[in-house]
Amino acid sequence: MASPETGVLAARARALAVLRIRSTALAVALLPAAVAVVLLAGRVTGHLGAGTGWDLARWITGGLAVVSLLLAALVAVVVARARPALSPSVPISEKSAPDLYRLVRDLADRLEVPAPSAIALTPDCDSWLEDRTHRAHGPPGRSGGPAGGERRVPEAPVLVIGSPFLWWMRVAELRALLAPVVAGTGPSSHPDIAAARRFIRGLDAAVAVAARARRPLRDLPLRFVGRVARMLLRAGREHATIMERAVATAASERAQTVDYGLRIVAQEQVGLAYAGWDRLLTRVALPAWRMGRWPSRLDAGVVSALTELSRRDRLADGFASRLGERPACDLLEEPGAIDRAASLLAARLFHGGPAEPGPDWSPVGWNQYPEEVVDRKWRLEAARLHRVLDNLPATALRAPPPASAAPAQDPASTAPPLSYARTAARTPGDRPEERPPADEPSLGPPADEPSLSPPADEPSLGLPADEPSLSLPADEPSLGPPAADRHDEQQPAPAPGPTLARVIDRLTHDESAGDLVAARLGAEVEREEREEAARQAARGTSQQDAALGVAWGDGMAEGGLPLFPLQPPRTGRELLADHVTAMVCCAAVDTAGAAPGLDWLDGPALLVDGARRADLGRPVLSLVDDGDAEPLRGWLTTIGVRPEKPVRLV
Repeated sequence: MASPETGVLAARARALAVLRIRSTALAVALLPAAVAVVLLAGRVTGHLGAGTGWDLARWITGGLAVVSLLLAALVAVVVARARPALSPSVPISEKSAPDLYRLVRDLADRLEVPAPSAIALTPDCDSWLEDRTHRAHGPPGRSGGPAGGERRVPEAPVLVIGSPFLWWMRVAELRALLAPVVAGTGPSSHPDIAAARRFIRGLDAAVAVAARARRPLRDLPLRFVGRVARMLLRAGREHATIMERAVATAASERAQTVDYGLRIVAQEQVGLAYAGWDRLLTRVALPAWRMGRWPSRLDAGVVSALTELSRRDRLADGFASRLGERPACDLLEEPGAIDRAASLLAARLFHGGPAEPGPDWSPVGWNQYPEEVVDRKWRLEAARLHRVLDNLPATALRAPPPASAAPAQDPASTAPPLSYARTAARTPGDRPEERPPADEPSLGPPADEPSLSPPADEPSLGLPADEPSLSLPADEPSLGPPAADRHDEQQPAPAPGPTLARVIDRLTHDESAGDLVAARLGAEVEREEREEAARQAARGTSQQDAALGVAWGDGMAEGGLPLFPLQPPRTGRELLADHVTAMVCCAAVDTAGAAPGLDWLDGPALLVDGARRADLGRPVLSLVDDGDAEPLRGWLTTIGVRPEKPVRLV
């Protein structure tokens, strides 16, 4: 087994190779100036001729030297002033986590390496060391840079810990997991390795600065700087990669003597935590973020999600039994406040939310999640679905079969044909009235009352001409007041509200409705997302992040949020299935006594009699993909949902 010193020596050799690339670039920039100095010195001393050719050579080399020095100075200034990108994190002061700092320092003493200069948390399932010694970042834990004329003492890197680890892992597991990470401070303190890292990070920051240049006067010189920086990065890429591998190898070898057996168990917890964190973000947090709400206890939710995963997955069986031990979050003085800050940063990273809470970006607790997120999400999507259906053109409707060919049905149970054309049929005051047959009593106004039906020479905007009448039969008792008393009380029949039956019949009877509705839903959602992105760009700035203590570096948060989108854009069919599912859930809540719920691994859930119903997906897909509503109607009958009843929308 190789010793840690072997890995450090290999890393130092690669670091020197990176520094040689920097020296070569400097030598190339100084070469024209050196030639010009030689020619001038030869002329002064008389060792070189004084002819026209020599003078022309001196002028040419002098001009090249000036241009070369100016360009080299430009590259050096941009590389030196560009802020290297930082991992977005929540800084943890020693006052807010003295036990955590004590654990890390004890671990560094056991490993015989320098202790990290500070600790920060990031909403990710990973841990690493980060160099924050650049003059633009300032010393960790201070509000500004060094005082005038004061030279800042080099500091150890910052230890960045994934926040889910603190809530899911036990104290001993966290110590074993951080051992190889903290051991990396030893190689990081080597001067050659530190200089090579600063050079690579400066070039990377210069490329980011050049990519963000938009002003015409700055674009050309910064484009040149970007090309030079990319060329140097390509030249040193292999050496830098091998250097980092050697550093990691040295750190791992040094950490072999500290809790090696427990580290194997901790690594298993890392995979489990990553799975639970991913499901929590994509299934639970993302629906809330899309509605302008952000769960304020994401890390605490990881424990519930992983406990549920342990209950469902037999591969994770037994992991929940560890919960009786002391959790690592007990090392924090105020875990709730830190969890809130990490949850807000997660929303900023993965969704692009504002940097701080506001009226349209408010926190939500897990107890309020079903009512304030799940129920509202369903009703917003159901309202969007009906809005799209209302705006469908009339040509999208397929004419119903003739009345003579239709089987005889009970007139009282015959539902009106459903039209989502752009007509006045949705407004009670503008709804066209159907004329009853001559042998049936009229439900309209008396003869001397002006009729609300359209004239015979005007096309009706409601039902097709060959559709059976909606009036009551002659032997059906009238439900209204006597004709003599209805003269002043008769009003047009109110238009039916949004019902699930309309959606089902629309997607069933019209073969082209599914594709058309899916396309329009996609356009509607895309438009809303563009508007939300414009609002976020107008209110969220890097200055707000800096005021909150979140450092980004150049090229990170300037119009690039979210940095890590959680899901690819949904297809039109997926959107349609989600909206139909939301409409079904609204109908179940309003007519069958169901309730919105939260599943820690699957997100919004429908609870019937206190139990989650997870069998709704297949009937909905049968309706959306095949136009077959029978599976969904059977499911609705089983639950007791009445699709003809209007539902409440947002």
